[in-house]
Amino acid sequence: MRYYLESLGCAKNQVDAEIMMGTMNHSGWVSVTAPEDADLIIVNSCAFIDRAKLESINTVLELREEYPGKKILLAGCLSQRYGADLANSLPEADAYFGNRDLGRIAEVAAGIMGVRRSPARPATDKAAPSMGERPLLSIPGAAYVKIAEGCDNRCSFCAIPLIRGPMRSRPVEDITAECRRLLERGVRELCLIGQDLGVYGSGGPAGLPELLRALARLEGHFWVRLLYIHPEHFPRPIMDLMREDPRFLPYFDLPFQHASGPLLRAMNRRGEAADFLALIAEIRETLPDAVIRSTFITGFPGETRADFQKLLDFQDQARLDWVGVFDYSQEEGTAAFSMEGQVPGRIARERKTRIENRQIPITGERMDRFIGRELEALVEEAVPAPVEHDKMGKEDLYLGRFFCHAPEVDGAVVIRRAGPGLLKPASRKMPDPGDMVRCKVFARAGFDLEAVIVPPEGAAS
Repeated sequence: MRYYLESLGCAKNQVDAEIMMGTMNHSGWVSVTAPEDADLIIVNSCAFIDRAKLESINTVLELREEYPGKKILLAGCLSQRYGADLANSLPEADAYFGNRDLGRIAEVAAGIMGVRRSPARPATDKAAPSMGERPLLSIPGAAYVKIAEGCDNRCSFCAIPLIRGPMRSRPVEDITAECRRLLERGVRELCLIGQDLGVYGSGGPAGLPELLRALARLEGHFWVRLLYIHPEHFPRPIMDLMREDPRFLPYFDLPFQHASGPLLRAMNRRGEAADFLALIAEIRETLPDAVIRSTFITGFPGETRADFQKLLDFQDQARLDWVGVFDYSQEEGTAAFSMEGQVPGRIARERKTRIENRQIPITGERMDRFIGRELEALVEEAVPAPVEHDKMGKEDLYLGRFFCHAPEVDGAVVIRRAGPGLLKPASRKMPDPGDMVRCKVFARAGFDLEAVIVPPEGAAS
């Protein structure tokens, strides 16, 4: 039997989808790349905010309309949170499967198809695939590694604890084994993810620095990128590890969310703008190349003009490299749902736009510091249509990322094999997606950097 899986939502959801695919493949199912070729369609849903819920529901409705005779399984966060109600409210799905026991996906799929068990391949005694063996849905050369699940922070706006439960950390040895296998498969960038990496190991003997020290013992040239560290839980020792081992990228995703003290208290978060600015200064003093990304929420209940002005002032002072902005989404079951002073959506969206527009020149200024420097890039793809170059004829172009670019959320680097001051290709061999190449940055276009491949030492240019 054949299945098609469509995954929505965040990187953590993507890892869940990869685990489900590995289990399905091991159980004898065949993965296909188009829903029309499948016997079973799996939608791995998101339920973080209202827009994500609506996208998940609409995906099921559209698939049911287009493929009325196929079985549809709604998996993931939406089913986990609303499973008891979905049978009545969304009968277009044939079954519902949450995210707490992903290893049962093949069993549930078999039940939907009306068979006792999944169609096993001949080697039924083969061990289930390890985390490092799962199919990868990431861009070439990169993989997400989920080091923990759930969250105990209980921010008043966030439904994650309701969906994914309390914080649970994976053992260091399991994560290390997964990373070792991914590197053996050719992965060059390991993106460590969780709701809050700063409290990794809080329920056991290990912390984030210990995990990184274990990963530092792995051989080879690769990147380790840390995503999502709550600023209140920032572990200072990781900066020393980054100075000692350049494979650990000085890239920090610190969701400050706001800069108004009273509003942060209402969010069930501590800290003040001054604390955040001190942390930013400490990071940049310790690691001058550090790149800092953050997220802000506009329109949280009770946000006044004065509160919003504090956020604008903080934005100007922090000079963050990358910023993502979300207008507040009122989520049932959260403490903020019934708070007084709900801000009209129109105002929340207007404030979101103001911050985004103010960030454009700041990010441009921060990216300008890389012009003229040589940096290593991870190649993601070749640009399909060659362009005309005034001295070269048709020119090969590639898209990739430097250490300052997290997958999918930041800008990119446009890579040329020839460019200003380099009239011949740096190498006869064209890079493949997933390769790492040394480049020299010569310009910025919007948020993106432009660079040319640097010839290897001793090679004629």
